[in-house]
Amino acid sequence: MSEDYVFDEASGEWLPAAEAAARAAAADVVEVRDSAGNLLTDGDSVITIKDLKVKGAGQTLRKGTVIKSIRLTGDAQEIDCRFDGIKGLVLRAEFVRKH
Repeated sequence: MSEDYVFDEASGEWLPAAEAAARAAAADVVEVRDSAGNLLTDGDSVITIKDLKVKGAGQTLRKGTVIKSIRLTGDAQEIDCRFDGIKGLVLRAEFVRKH
């Protein structure tokens, strides 16, 4: 049984196809870190570190507001959140810290 090999341009090596696919999948994973450098994952709770005016909602999220069950958007700096009365809330990770 022969194994397929793929040339990896980044490393300049011939790799088994399975290993090349695993490296490509790992490269697609985006790490999102909060203001303190903690790694955030889906379902985490975060706390705002400053007052944030929410555009379109006419509301301000106060410093220390706890937001539960975040979702990562695939962007390195944005997280999708739910909060009372605000639909489609997206916050920058630099303005929150892990709870």
